[in-house]
Amino acid sequence: MFLNIALIVIGFICLIKGGDFLVDGATAVARKAKVSEMVIGLTIVGFGTSAPELLVSLQAALQGSSGLAIGNVVGSNIANIALILGVSALIVPCPTDNKTIRIDAPFMVISVLSFVVVAMTGTISRLAGIIGFALLLCYVIWQVVDSRKKEKLSAASGASEIQADEAGKKPMSVWLALFLIVAGGSLLVMGANWLIDGASAIARELGEYFGTPAEEVERIVGLTIVAVGTSLPELFASVMAALKGKTEMAIGNIIGSVTFNILCVIGLSSAICPIQNSDAGFVNDYAVMSILTVALWVFLKTNHLLERVEGGVLLASYIGYIAYTLI
Repeated sequence: MFLNIALIVIGFICLIKGGDFLVDGATAVARKAKVSEMVIGLTIVGFGTSAPELLVSLQAALQGSSGLAIGNVVGSNIANIALILGVSALIVPCPTDNKTIRIDAPFMVISVLSFVVVAMTGTISRLAGIIGFALLLCYVIWQVVDSRKKEKLSAASGASEIQADEAGKKPMSVWLALFLIVAGGSLLVMGANWLIDGASAIARELGEYFGTPAEEVERIVGLTIVAVGTSLPELFASVMAALKGKTEMAIGNIIGSVTFNILCVIGLSSAICPIQNSDAGFVNDYAVMSILTVALWVFLKTNHLLERVEGGVLLASYIGYIAYTLI
């Protein structure tokens, strides 16, 4: 028990420093590459912090643990929206732009709803996974090209936010920025893994003590402990971004992570090994994920801002969901 608690503590420390390094490095890359912080949040930060979900779900799919593979992604998306953005908005209200409302958020909503429709058929096939992953690649390429084009136009008109933000600051070298991204991402993955190992071991002991069936333990662990554990990189990256005033990166991180979880984590996992029984026991969880995803889009459309009250609603929803799942 002591070793498991120690793993949890060490994991938290790694997550805190990893989130700090990743945000600093990603911000520097945004300035060097002349792309917006929103795009960096959608790509480097969003995808980097979702690496634990990919590793966990891929391994679970290969082992035939569909409950853990799907529960990890669904639970992580619910935590990303309700827990992480809820906490981030309570710290600092998070503004967003027209592009996020018109393109990025709708793409996230379509990805989530399409996944639910496919999953309810009972099997996520290899073809569905390949299509999802291909769509993600096209989306990322378009994001980078479009952002660079807009930044060039802004720089030519003297209105570039990236250039203005650099005023009076010594720019970070590319190599240092890349090192911080790699180091931060590595710390996030290691920290999440250690925390999951410790928490899962404690959960197994509690499951044996209370006599809970193995299948139900797998589903609950996937939706709660593993989902929250693999979402901790997003939590710390988004909170650090909010504390540093990079609120667009906090929003982009979550939208990117939710999209990545559906199209890449599930996409790659099912492309390698089709996921069976994808409709078993997850109907309520799919409904909660869908409602929260649409709600986030609606919240962002109101005043182009995720306000503290809306953050409180999201956080309260997550607490209620976890209580319902456990009970």
